[in-house]
Amino acid sequence: MARRILLPTALAILALGLWISPDFQEIAAGVAIFLFGMLLLEQGFRLFSGGLLEQALEVSTNKLWKSLGFGIVSTTLMQSSSFVSVITISFLRAGLLPLAAGIGIVLGANIGTTTGAWLVAGFGLKVNIAAYAMPMLVFGVVLVFQSSRYLKGVGYAIAGVGFLFLGIHFMKEGFEAFHDQVDLQSLALAGALGLAVYALAGVAATVIMQSSHATMVLIITALAAGQITYENALALAIGANIGTTITAILGALSANFQGRRLAAAHLIFNTVTAVVAIALIGQLRIAVDAVSDFVGIAATDYALKLAVFHTIFNVLGVALMTPAIGRLIVFLERVIPPPMRDVSKPRFLNNAVIEFPATVIEALRNEVQRLYDHATEIIAHGLNLHRSRILSDADLAQVVADSRRVIDFDLDQRYEERVKGLYGAIVEFTTRTSQRLQGEQADGIYRLRNVGGKIVDAVKGVKHLRKNVNKLTTRDSGTSRDLYNGLRLRIAEIMREIHRLKHADAGERTTLWLDETLAQVESDRRDVDRRVDALIRDDKITVERATSFLNDSGYAYQVMRDLIDVARELYAAPMAGVAEVERLLSIGAERLDQLVAASPTPVAVHDKRARSA
Repeated sequence: MARRILLPTALAILALGLWISPDFQEIAAGVAIFLFGMLLLEQGFRLFSGGLLEQALEVSTNKLWKSLGFGIVSTTLMQSSSFVSVITISFLRAGLLPLAAGIGIVLGANIGTTTGAWLVAGFGLKVNIAAYAMPMLVFGVVLVFQSSRYLKGVGYAIAGVGFLFLGIHFMKEGFEAFHDQVDLQSLALAGALGLAVYALAGVAATVIMQSSHATMVLIITALAAGQITYENALALAIGANIGTTITAILGALSANFQGRRLAAAHLIFNTVTAVVAIALIGQLRIAVDAVSDFVGIAATDYALKLAVFHTIFNVLGVALMTPAIGRLIVFLERVIPPPMRDVSKPRFLNNAVIEFPATVIEALRNEVQRLYDHATEIIAHGLNLHRSRILSDADLAQVVADSRRVIDFDLDQRYEERVKGLYGAIVEFTTRTSQRLQGEQADGIYRLRNVGGKIVDAVKGVKHLRKNVNKLTTRDSGTSRDLYNGLRLRIAEIMREIHRLKHADAGERTTLWLDETLAQVESDRRDVDRRVDALIRDDKITVERATSFLNDSGYAYQVMRDLIDVARELYAAPMAGVAEVERLLSIGAERLDQLVAASPTPVAVHDKRARSA
C-alpha cells in the first residue's frame, strides 16, 4: 500500500517542481540523463563480459597496487574522479570487477584528482568533458545498430559516457543560478569553528556545482582576492573532497548492492581523510611549507601550495585506509547485504543426502515441489491473476473476468531469481547422484529432473503469452479478450485442481482426474481451432489476430500439458489410481453415479464440472 502511494506522490512533487522552476527542470533532466547513461554503460560492459575488457581489467586490477595505479592514471587522463568512480560502479554492476579492486580504483582516483588541482593552480585550466558528449552520442548510436556484439558493446559504452557527460552538464547548468550566491567572505571565521564551517561550505559548493575542479577555481579566486585566509582555503579543499562523492552516490542509485558498497566506501574514505586532515591541519601546513620550499614554490604562491596540500592529504588518506581495506569490505558486506536470493538455492539437496541414497528421491521430490511453488506464482502473475484467488473457492470464471489490470512485475527477473537457479541446482544434483544409484532409484531421479524441466517450460510458455494477455485482456469487451480469457481460465482451473490434489489425503490421490483433464485439454484445443475458423468466416476477427491467437493458444495448451505431467509425477499415486479405476469399472453405473456425487476428491470436482458443461 505504501509503495502504491509513494510513486504517485513522488511524481506529483516532481511535476510541481518542473512546472515552477526552470532551473529545477535542468537539474532533474540532468539526473535522469545521468542515470540513463549509467544503464547504457552497464549494458555495454555486459556485452564485453568474458571477453577482452574483462581480461584487461583482471590484469590491471588483480593486485591492490595495480588498482591504485589504474585509478590514478584514469583520473589523470579524464580529470574527473567522480566520473572514474561512476565507471567503476558500472564495472561492478556488470560483474567485471570484485569489490576490493573497485575500492583500490577509488583510492587511486582520489590521488589522481590532485592533478586537476595542479592544473587549476598552475594554469587556471580544466578539461570540459561535457564538450565531448554530442560526438559520443552520435558515434555511440551508430555502433549500437551494428550486428557485431563487440561493436554494439562499444556503442552502448560510448553512448553511456556521452549521456553521463550530458547529464553532468545539465546539472551544472541548473545549479548555475546558485553559483553567484556562494559568498565565501560572509563565512569568514577563525579557529576550529572556521575549519568546520569552511569544510562544510566546500562540500556544499562541490555538490551544487557538481565539480571539485570548479570548487578549486572558486577557492583560488577567493584566496587571490583576499576573501578568505589560507587556512580557510585548506578547509574548503578538504570539504570539496567529500562533496565529489555525490556523483558516485548518484550513480549508485541505479546500481546493484556491489555498486552501493563502492559508493559507501568512497564516502567513508573521503570523510575519514577529511576528518584526519582537519585534525592535523597544523602539521599538514608545516609539511606543505617544507615540500613547497623543496620544489621551489614561493612562500606567497598560495594557489600552488594549495595544490601541494591537496596532494599530501589525499596520499595520507590512501596510506591510512589501505591497510584497513579488508575490514572495510567486511563492514560494507554486513551493512549492505546482497538481496535475498535464498529462494534460488536448494533447501533439501546437500552432500549429506547423497551419502544416504534412501533419502535422495524424497529430497529431490521436495525440491522439485519448491520449484513448482515458485513457478505457479510466476505463471499466475504472468496471466495477470493472483495465485491466492486461483487457489481459493471463488468462482474462477468471475475471477478471470474481473482480473483486467496488468500485474506490474519483471517476469524475466523473477524467473532468473526463483526458477532458473533452483532448476540448475536440481540438474547438478541429479548428475552427481546418478552414478551412485541404479534401477528404479536412478529412473526416479531422472523422472523428477524431467518434471523440473516441464515446470521451466511452463513458465517460458506463459512468458510468450504475456504480451498479448497484457494487451487484450485489459479491454472492456471483445472477441479477442474472450479468447484469451478462455486460455487464462483453463490454466487457472488446472492449477486449482492440482492444488486440491496436492492437499488430498494420500489414499484419495488418483491419476484418473489427470487422464480425463488431459483428454479434455486435447478436445478443447480442437474446439478452439474450429471456433477461430468460424470467427474468421464471420469477420469477427482478423486473420492476423487469429494467427497470433492460435500461436498463443499453442503455448497455453502446452503449459496445461506440462502442468498435468508435473502433477502426475509429484502429487498422484499411479498404482492407487489404477486400483481406483479397476474398482469403479467393477461396479454398476447407478452405484458409480452415487459415488461420484458423494466423493470429495478432485475426481468428483472435475466430473461435476464436466457434467454441467
